Amino acid sequence: MKIIRIIIQIIILYVFSFIGEYIHQVSHLPVPGSIIGLLLLFILLLCKVIPVKIIEDGSSFLLAFLPLLFIPAITGIMKYPSLFSLNGAILFFIIIASTILTMVVAGFASQFLEQKANRRKEEKACNKQSSQSL
Repeated sequence: MKIIRIIIQIIILYVFSFIGEYIHQVSHLPVPGSIIGLLLLFILLLCKVIPVKIIEDGSSFLLAFLPLLFIPAITGIMKYPSLFSLNGAILFFIIIASTILTMVVAGFASQFLEQKANRRKEEKACNKQSSQSL
């Protein structure tokens, strides 16, 4: 009986996804249909039009298998063999270089801001000590 309830609740979640896709196709919004369906479900849950109990078991079941749902996105790269050619290798090194550059710049910026904050603290402490000694 619980399995049937979970299946029905997953079907309800899919219905919201399909409604979102329909709204996306009709309105040509720059937001994916699945996100529109998710927002619609969220709003209906907030307004208590749909009780959480209706989708609770189905969503818990899907969340338990969430890591497995990301595998198709990773294997989807196989559709693009050009990523494994010379252009793909260049793209890979550009991504790695830009990541390293971003990390280095962020590190230097955070160290600079921390040193600046420490100087301010020291100046305040010095000013406080000098005003107390007067």
